[in-house]
This record gives sequence, C-alpha cells and structure tokens, in this order.
Amino acid sequence: MMGLAGPVEARFQVCNQTFDVVNLAIGQWDYDAWETSGWWTIGPNQCADVIEEDLRSRFIYVYARDVFNKTMVSGTTEMCIDPDEFRIRGHEDCLVRGYLSVPFFEVDTRRSERWTFYIQTR
Repeated sequence: MMGLAGPVEARFQVCNQTFDVVNLAIGQWDYDAWETSGWWTIGPNQCADVIEEDLRSRFIYVYARDVFNKTMVSGTTEMCIDPDEFRIRGHEDCLVRGYLSVPFFEVDTRRSERWTFYIQTR
C-alpha cells in the first residue's frame, strides 16, 4: 500500500558562523510587491529559520549587521529597512517614505525546497 506524502517543509535558514551577534533583515518578492522584514537576532554559531513557510521566490535578499551597526552581509540590491522591527512593502523611495536604503545581498535558492545561508567572517 502506498502512503500519501505530506507537504514538504520549505524554509530559508540563516546560520551565523561568526563570533558576533548578527541582526538580520531579508527581502523577497511577495505576490505583487517587494517586501523587506527584520530584525532577527542570531547569536554566534547559531541558526534561525527566517522563512518558515513555502519559499515564494527563487531569490531571497539578505542584509546583516552586528550589534555595533557594522555591516556583515551586503550586496548591490537597494531595499528599505527601519531601525526598529519592520515589514515594508515596496523597495522604492525608501528615504522619502521615512526608511533607510541599504544594499541587500542576492541569494539564489535555485528553487530549492530548503536553503541555508551561512554568514561567515570576512
């Protein structure tokens, strides 16, 4: 008798392989607009599931900084953040809307069901 397979748990996990506490923000396409959210605090040598539901986008964008606001992970894709906990729709006109614009790093998940991104010391 064949059993029915349950839903596959898809998620995006970030592991901090540094000696610093890291504050993390992510960005992704959410149905009809770009959305950024943060902050996850990840201790040294710890991991956090930052997206626990099915990945809706092939590309996830990551921005991380330490507790002294030193950038740990950045890239070339400008998106909005806020100093406090946030969920922001849209990535345009960040400053005009009262947010900061920072360069997020693009992670290609290759449409995998699960993906782990590692933050390492530069």
